[in-house]
Amino acid sequence: MFLVDTHCHLNKEYFPNGLESAFKNALDNDVKGMIFASADISSSKEALDYLAIHKPLPEMKMLAGVHPHEAERAASDYLQELEIIAASEHAAAVGEIGLDYFYDHSPRGVQRKIFSEQIELAKKLNKPIVLHIRDAAMKFEGDANSDTIAILKESAAEKAGGVVHCFSGEKKHAGAALDMGFYISFAGPLTFPRNQELREIAMYVPLERILCETDSPYLAPQGYRGKPNEPCRVRAVYEMLSMLKGMTVDAFSAQVYENVRKAFKWEALNV
Repeated sequence: MFLVDTHCHLNKEYFPNGLESAFKNALDNDVKGMIFASADISSSKEALDYLAIHKPLPEMKMLAGVHPHEAERAASDYLQELEIIAASEHAAAVGEIGLDYFYDHSPRGVQRKIFSEQIELAKKLNKPIVLHIRDAAMKFEGDANSDTIAILKESAAEKAGGVVHCFSGEKKHAGAALDMGFYISFAGPLTFPRNQELREIAMYVPLERILCETDSPYLAPQGYRGKPNEPCRVRAVYEMLSMLKGMTVDAFSAQVYENVRKAFKWEALNV
């Protein structure tokens, strides 16, 4: 079995003692592939530098992008720096990018500008995008999901394709993303007992368009809540989704493996 955590933050900030233990735990749970997520130019560089020297399992790719939280702090020449990083063979996608109306760490107009610019970069590089989307606490204060879909359509983002990371929207938003050819990625919240609506959306999403992630060190699945998350726990997401789809974990993971390859244009992983 070959499980892939398609979105995990592995920076020294979160793993100050190194990644050896996290990798051992991952491999012990059949997690043999990971995508190292990034939030700004600095963390994108860190991910690229790490992948340049990483050799053994787990197999790894990375993201390069400016998160909406960091949009206001992006330098005037950030796109030039980002293009160099994202063009690397190690970079699977431009991300995570998008809109976050929950925290509003950057003004929404700035978030939208930086988001749109990065979509254009992804199209230029022929790389997919990885989306971060979070609505305001009260929907009437900001519908980031609907605004994201609108920007994707305006930008012809289907030419890039990509993934809605850690999906938290409504069924209609999943449908709109699927119609544009995007994949839907689920994380630990899928396992929370009260999250039945998200499980219903997971049942709605076609098997061939599903990905799994941890978003570690955040969003630990049920049974580990309140503790730092790590890539090995993506197995809980696979197990929940395989149950929802009425499949064995082996059969489900084989399909997700193919989804990862297609979504990120990743050559055959070393099964």
